[in-house]
Amino acid sequence: MERQPIIEMRDLTRAFRGRVAVDHLNLTIYRGEIFGLVGPDGAGKTTTIRLLAGIMRPTEGTAIVAGHDVARDPEAIKTRIGYMAQQFSLYGDLTVLENLNFFADIYEVRGPEREARIERLLRFARLTEFTGRRAAHLSGGMQKKLALACALIHQPEIIFLDEPTTGVDPVSRREFWEILTELHLEGVTIFVSTPYMDEAERCSRVGLIYEGRIIVCDVPGKVRGMVQGDLLELRPDDFRRARQLMETLEGVLEVQTYGDLLHVFVDDADRRQETVAKALREAGIGFTGLRQTRPRMEEAFISLIRRQE
Repeated sequence: MERQPIIEMRDLTRAFRGRVAVDHLNLTIYRGEIFGLVGPDGAGKTTTIRLLAGIMRPTEGTAIVAGHDVARDPEAIKTRIGYMAQQFSLYGDLTVLENLNFFADIYEVRGPEREARIERLLRFARLTEFTGRRAAHLSGGMQKKLALACALIHQPEIIFLDEPTTGVDPVSRREFWEILTELHLEGVTIFVSTPYMDEAERCSRVGLIYEGRIIVCDVPGKVRGMVQGDLLELRPDDFRRARQLMETLEGVLEVQTYGDLLHVFVDDADRRQETVAKALREAGIGFTGLRQTRPRMEEAFISLIRRQE
């Protein structure tokens, strides 16, 4: 079955006072997929989402969202999408139920349908027991779930989420993604920006954006496979000296840090593992856990960004 495009970007560009924040993006997002936009701070994630949501006009190029041009008909787009900003933007002095009713009024959801949707969203977001609590008094995770519920009140085809789980605890993050998975199964198209690599792994496809440009866009497994060479992992006693030594060895392509671990990319793990061990022993640097492992999304993105630089 042929996939149907629901978002199409053609040379989409946005500049601010001479600085290009989004630089000629060419991307197609398909109906029903979870698309993850991943990149460091300042890469252009938020600007991209605001352009697609019709909040901001492009400087050049165009984007078609749910059949409407973002520059020519942004108001028509807003009725077809849900948008959740990075910062909590609901009314803190209103209760959970009052916020949902407020957004239902904005989108003209009325009558029995309104009551049914609110009841379903409260269950969906696991907020049924907190309807009378003011939004400002909710935990960070509950605020995120309330914001998502408000963005879904008009049953949008596409939901744009700008780093939706930043600043919430791991349990709330997991619960939030369980809700997104349910939306995905219902056929809602999800466009999410995230700084978390484990969240990128959950997406149908991921795009790495850096300095306003898409460096790579593919399914997570293929992105992981773009790392050059094999990966050796070790825990050295003298971290700084070990890193400096690794960077001088023949066959070493790249060295990354991961907590108290060194990740050493080599041209051939079978050939180089004993070379690495021998060099460390000769330098008097103790180590444990030297083994070959598979690159994660995080290593892949760091490696791809370094290649760009």
